[in-house]
Amino acid sequence: MSATDSTVMPQIKRRFAPRLGRVIVSLALILALASFAVFTGYTPIMPTDAVVIDVFMANAVIVLILLVLVSVETLRIVAAWRARAAGARLHLYIIGLFSIIAAVPAIIMAVVGSVTLERGLYPAFMQDVRGFISHTADAARLYRETQCHSLLRESDLTASDLDRAKVGFTDRSFFQNYFASRVHFLGFTTAVMMKGDGTVIAKVDTGRPAQVVTPSAADFNDAKSKEPVCFVLDEGKTFIALRVLPSFDDTYLYLGRPVDPFAVEFDEQAQNIIGLYDAFDQHRRSIQLAFISMYALLALIMLLSAIWLGLSFANTLVAPIRRLIHATDQVSSGNLYVQVPVRRAEGDLAHLGETFNKMTSELRHHQNRLIEASRVIDERRMFTEAVLSGVPAAVIGVAATGIITVLNPFARKLLSLDQAEEGAVGQPFADKFPELAPMMEDAKASRHRMYQAQVTLVRSGRERNFNVRVTAEASARSDQSHVVTLDDITDLVSAQRTSAWADVARRIAHEIKNPLTPIQLSAERLQRRYGRVIVEGRDVFDQCTETIIRQVDDIKRMVDEFSSFARMPKATLEEDDLTKCIQQVLFLMRVGHPGITFEEKLPDEAIVARFDRRLLTQALTNIVKNATEGIAGLDPERERPGIVTVALTVQDGAVVIDVDDNGKGFPTENRQRLLEPYMTTRAEGTGLGLPIVAKILEDHGGGLELLDNDRQGESGGGARVRLFWPVHGPTKIRPTSLEASEPMINKA
Repeated sequence: MSATDSTVMPQIKRRFAPRLGRVIVSLALILALASFAVFTGYTPIMPTDAVVIDVFMANAVIVLILLVLVSVETLRIVAAWRARAAGARLHLYIIGLFSIIAAVPAIIMAVVGSVTLERGLYPAFMQDVRGFISHTADAARLYRETQCHSLLRESDLTASDLDRAKVGFTDRSFFQNYFASRVHFLGFTTAVMMKGDGTVIAKVDTGRPAQVVTPSAADFNDAKSKEPVCFVLDEGKTFIALRVLPSFDDTYLYLGRPVDPFAVEFDEQAQNIIGLYDAFDQHRRSIQLAFISMYALLALIMLLSAIWLGLSFANTLVAPIRRLIHATDQVSSGNLYVQVPVRRAEGDLAHLGETFNKMTSELRHHQNRLIEASRVIDERRMFTEAVLSGVPAAVIGVAATGIITVLNPFARKLLSLDQAEEGAVGQPFADKFPELAPMMEDAKASRHRMYQAQVTLVRSGRERNFNVRVTAEASARSDQSHVVTLDDITDLVSAQRTSAWADVARRIAHEIKNPLTPIQLSAERLQRRYGRVIVEGRDVFDQCTETIIRQVDDIKRMVDEFSSFARMPKATLEEDDLTKCIQQVLFLMRVGHPGITFEEKLPDEAIVARFDRRLLTQALTNIVKNATEGIAGLDPERERPGIVTVALTVQDGAVVIDVDDNGKGFPTENRQRLLEPYMTTRAEGTGLGLPIVAKILEDHGGGLELLDNDRQGESGGGARVRLFWPVHGPTKIRPTSLEASEPMINKA
């Protein structure tokens, strides 16, 4: 079979199966009505046994056909229900409802009819009819017996008269006349004297037709040996009396008298009715069974027809609902292009289908608009994300409920949020940024749309300055969301301070250095000229002049440092071996500090980078020197030896030098201010070493970080200074790209 045939055949079945069912149901109903008409006598066809059997068989055949038709449909629906097809449960519910509506009345009528006939009408009516008919038959029998007795009595009188007439009268004619007179007097219609063999010896003409039937030999014997005999002739219309005449030799008197025909017919009818009733009573069960069978067939026809009509109605009702369910399932799965076929014959369900199609069209239209709006929103979102990603500031969106909704990548970097902090979105703003919570409350209480302030935040041991702006949503609602913008102004503040200190250094170098030389020369001159002359108080004089000279030297050295800080030479970058530079610095430090262990972690191969060898040597020497001073500032009685470790690595195109020590480390608070001029934690320090190193690394395009030495395994157990700059040029880089686990404190 081809694919076309396999597609066409089910369509033909679906189209012609309902029509065939309607034809069969119509024929079944017509046959049921015709059978009822035949049984009730409304047709010329008499309900004979043959007709009843034919009608019964025809109804049985149509019942079987209906049963097969309904069974096939029911099995199909049950299979659909088991397969959880759409609308199958409603299908079964409607079929069951129609079946109950059709079956319950038929069952009730059958039960009520049977109970009424068996327990009501039959005992109360049929028994009385039986008694009435029996009494009527008894009355007819009594009437007949009365007529026989009267006829026999009158026959006795006539026989006695004839016996006396035979003695008194010997004349035959006279006897005949006397016989006739007695017959006419008593009203006999038939009067005959005959021998025992039936020979008539005398007969009276009564003027009315009379039939003389020769009695049988048994009747003659009974009349001779017993009492007179009475019997009927002419279908019971004439009573005959036969008796012997004792005075005559072997002679019998044969007398007849007619009776009322109605009485005779009534008696016959009564006897017939009694016979019919007895026959009915004997076959009552079989008749009831036949009636019940026929009633059951007719009821089955009506029931199965009703079930099929229920199936047809259910199909008509469920089919559009099923189409709607399938279409709804497709809509729920996202297919908004589905349409249900609309058939005007389905009435309100067709209107429902039109409404559904209109709904899907509108949903499709709205979906297209939503998709377009979503596309525009996505484009705007991506543009916004791109803008936020490129903005050199932390941007935080806060809903009216205080929940973080937006957090750009720069905010995570500046606020030391690692990848695990992606969960900050959706968290309360006050929990993640408790330092900014009061400012947020002030911004909400402010009548201005923008609120601005400067705050200092500490994250992962680093302290940074931020310029914070809180901007309210441009909306008339009271529950407005806010955008918090944080600009990192740590470097700007540091640069401003450095610039201010550089200007101060220039002024100091200009104003102080000029008188220092005459002061020192004058002190030396006093010492040379008057040192040998003064005898008394010579020691005091020498001590004073030496103090002046020494303090002037110290002031000169400080002024020189001011000058160096104010006029840092520009770095000249050349490719050189950085490994050798580090080794030379460590060699000099080992010679100067034999009590401290200097370790180096350098690559096996040479690291060639662009740097100013003189300035970088100065910076590295300063950092290592600070490390030795940090170790020297500890308790001299401690057990662990001083260790300074210098490690060189290349990470993401940047040179990274880590100088670790196990000294007292950096303070937690105001750590970044150590990079400002004249900010130091040592009494003898000038506070210019780290700023000069930071300036050198800034000229190299890198920076400086002050960290804790976590390799020592103790809290506060040392310091780590990280120097970094790009390998191939002074391109600005951020330290967070080097090692995310150790956030930047400051970039020079």
